[in-house]
Amino acid sequence: MKKVYVTVEVIAEELGMPPKQVEKYIFEGKIRAVDDGTQLLVNREQFNLYFEQLEQMKQKIADYWSEPLPPDRDIKDED
Repeated sequence: MKKVYVTVEVIAEELGMPPKQVEKYIFEGKIRAVDDGTQLLVNREQFNLYFEQLEQMKQKIADYWSEPLPPDRDIKDED
């Protein structure tokens, strides 16, 4: 059975980043978590949704920056 809530350490290990960075994201409100009194727990489904949305935004930004500029219609040939 898959766990619904996982610890910050598990999420950090999956992302390959320090647990303090994940905690920073939680305190900034980027990742939702609950405090059970001893540790922060992250809902895996909500985290996966956030991570998917983040990847989609990264792809949209990359697509935007790789799009060629349209030719400027106001350029006059001065020959």
